[in-house]
Amino acid sequence: MHDHSNLLSDKQMQDFIVNGFVTVKTDLPRSVHETIYRKTQEYTEKEGNPGNNILPRVPELQEVFDDPAVRGAFTSILGENYVMHSHRHPHRNAPHSKGQGFHMDSYWGHQKVRHHRPRWAMAFYYPQDTPLALGPSSVLSGTQYYSHRITQENEGEIALNGEAGTVTLIHFDLWHRAMANRTDKTRYMMKFQFIRLDEPHQPEWNVENKEWNVDACDFSENPASEKHQVTWRHVWNWMTGNGNGHATQNINGSLGKHIEELNDENPSIRSDAADAIGLLGEDASDAISALSQALHDDYEPVRLNAAYALGAIGEKAVPVLIENLVSENGQARRKAAYGLAAVGAPAVPALIEVLAHENDDVRVEATYALAQIGNDANPAVPALRARAKDSKVEVRRYIPEAFGSLCANAAPAVPTLIDMLANDEDVQVRFESALALAQIGPASVDAIPVLTNALHDKNRYVRDNSIHALNRIGTPEAKTALMDYLLKARWCDITNKNSKY
Repeated sequence: MHDHSNLLSDKQMQDFIVNGFVTVKTDLPRSVHETIYRKTQEYTEKEGNPGNNILPRVPELQEVFDDPAVRGAFTSILGENYVMHSHRHPHRNAPHSKGQGFHMDSYWGHQKVRHHRPRWAMAFYYPQDTPLALGPSSVLSGTQYYSHRITQENEGEIALNGEAGTVTLIHFDLWHRAMANRTDKTRYMMKFQFIRLDEPHQPEWNVENKEWNVDACDFSENPASEKHQVTWRHVWNWMTGNGNGHATQNINGSLGKHIEELNDENPSIRSDAADAIGLLGEDASDAISALSQALHDDYEPVRLNAAYALGAIGEKAVPVLIENLVSENGQARRKAAYGLAAVGAPAVPALIEVLAHENDDVRVEATYALAQIGNDANPAVPALRARAKDSKVEVRRYIPEAFGSLCANAAPAVPTLIDMLANDEDVQVRFESALALAQIGPASVDAIPVLTNALHDKNRYVRDNSIHALNRIGTPEAKTALMDYLLKARWCDITNKNSKY
């Protein structure tokens, strides 16, 4: 059990959903951070960057991630059973560096459709005091929902400066960069990744009000992001286990006025109009046609708000969302997938039908949408299993995601995942299949033999996810397979060329 005093508050969760980050401070003595800095500096100079091996090389780092404030924050965002991913990296910002350009991280060289719901998160940890001059990381607040930036140069950036022991939890898709280091000292930032294993069924933070309160949302003018109240509310409701939810306020002006504003020359007005329509939920069904056109807008915030507005309207919007999903416009197709995921259960029958579409990209988006829907996509399990040999590799990559989001309800798909893990030539399909078996948990017991074999896969992330799966299955057979592997793979952190024995 976690200490509830260290869980995030409603306000902190709301800020994370809106801005994409939240910062906490460990309660560790300064000597721990000094040791981490010294060891990282020493090993980097002698051996090069340790990359994924930074944790066994500098085991004191585990104290940071076991700190109650850090665990409480990650539990609030990713659920009690979150796990640390094996991809981690000590980022070195050299003295007098010029800094980086803004970017979103890839999945270690692999590509995935970006998740608006926080199923992945990162930790940025500083082992040294990091004032602005030392070149901290910075973020573009609210941009975790964007595939493209809406600002030029570094407009709107927020520096994540802080004392040693500062940990900032970042939505995986938030745009960020390393700033220029204007000092003679090396700055380190440890980037670790974490995964949600369970779909949320109730709030896992210190919740006082389960309803998204539009009026309480502290959204100051942010040049890096427009307002996305409907998107934020959708994410909040998903994290409380309440699905898409309903509108929480009456908007000013008539629906007709906002429909007219969707054609305004000012893109921000168009974006706000789509958002305002979405706050009406089902009562905005007269705007479906106009919102469909807005999915083709050349300004991404408009497309985003239109997608979630259609999602908030619900079942009546499904036909027009499907129409956009099968269109030739890739941007509209992607946003339609987000909208269908927001609709949830009423969209599942139509998405099942589209799984057989002749267009590869349409099948990809349909599979992705089902993966985002989670528990309500349970009726799609047979159709998803039927696509497990799809010729389009991206379809095969999202099928395990869909099963994983169903958790134990995907038990009938375990034989399919076993086959995908054992036989698919694509490494991403294999590591997604192993992760899905971990998310399904004890119901994956029949996968123990193939998971044991996967501990020797040529891809490190197939191995890592197989470790998580065997650990969650938890039977004596699974634990024995896991222990046998870990005993052979154990690391001695004090062995080096100068200390061999």
